[in-house]
Amino acid sequence: MAIDVEGFYVRYGPMVLRRCRKLLRSEAQAEDAMQDVFVQLLRYEDQLEAQTPSALLLRIATNTCLNRLRTTRRRPETPDDELLMRIAASGGDMEERTVARGLLGRLFGDEPERGPSSQAIAVMHLVDGMTLEEVATESGLSVSGVRKRLRTLRARLETIDARAVEGA
Repeated sequence: MAIDVEGFYVRYGPMVLRRCRKLLRSEAQAEDAMQDVFVQLLRYEDQLEAQTPSALLLRIATNTCLNRLRTTRRRPETPDDELLMRIAASGGDMEERTVARGLLGRLFGDEPERGPSSQAIAVMHLVDGMTLEEVATESGLSVSGVRKRLRTLRARLETIDARAVEGA
């Protein structure tokens, strides 16, 4: 049975846009990402089963946004983009933001690119408030696998945090 992409767009579009806004923190990028989510849905509609359409769309949106963030980090659109981002971030406490970015980079930077990412699992559980069972269903892991990934992330975070305190 094919997915009703137009119906999903009308019903779940605002939810997908909220997710994209939250992750990308840019209205224009969020709108582009939302369109990409539904383009992917159109492209694979015959292969997908939407027993839980909101969960499916949230997973696609999360992965789409995380991929956009990785791409932007690896290859800024113009050479001046990184400088512009630093200047734009200069309002408020730049030191805190820099420390947070560095911490997240160390936390997720050396993660292998196979299977569901720990970053996506953390977003689903900690940001979206999904239960371990829901995250397991969406990621294709077992509940114990999700629990282990989150426990590993916490341990890595504590290790990184301890090193930062020692170095201060």
